[in-house]
Amino acid sequence: MLGIIDYNSGNLASVQNAILKVGSEVRVESNPTKLKDYDRLILPGVGAFGDAMAHLEKSGMKEAILEFAKSGKPLLGICLGMQLLFQKSYEFGEHLGLGLMEGEIVRFQKKSLSEGEKIPHMGWNRIQKVCNSPLLEGLGESFYLYFVHSYYLEKSPNAIGISHYGGDFVALVQRENLFGIQPHPEKSHNVGLKILENFFKL
Repeated sequence: MLGIIDYNSGNLASVQNAILKVGSEVRVESNPTKLKDYDRLILPGVGAFGDAMAHLEKSGMKEAILEFAKSGKPLLGICLGMQLLFQKSYEFGEHLGLGLMEGEIVRFQKKSLSEGEKIPHMGWNRIQKVCNSPLLEGLGESFYLYFVHSYYLEKSPNAIGISHYGGDFVALVQRENLFGIQPHPEKSHNVGLKILENFFKL
């Protein structure tokens, strides 16, 4: 069983529908005590980092997610959900994340962008695979996914895919059983569905 974590900060319906398209049994879960019962979990997210962390802490989801991560079962963060896996974000102040991977989340700077590039970074962009991962099984060395974000992970020792917008940034990560994807697989047609299917097969 695959669970989507509900903590009042996620685009749950679109992620759930995408999972159903790849044939996976899925349930939206708002009870932190039940996370341990799932084989794999998705941490979605839209909105501000600080607000999302406050929801996780208030609901009891933070500790439940940390315990699940220790279990060795697969956990996938999507968009803001990926950012929450890291140590810190500078979105509207300075906020601590879950600390499951090393790295900090920073804002795109206008001075670094080329002509025509705006904040937020929105639309299709090329991903370059930097190392093999079961999450990217069946995809080529490069592929396109759909992004909507103003903050990003600049670098990480756990990067498996990078993209470019005003400079290179980390688009996908993996550390053991933990995975993250900055773009939206549920909005990325066949390539995004393939990534979700790969996650379900882990």
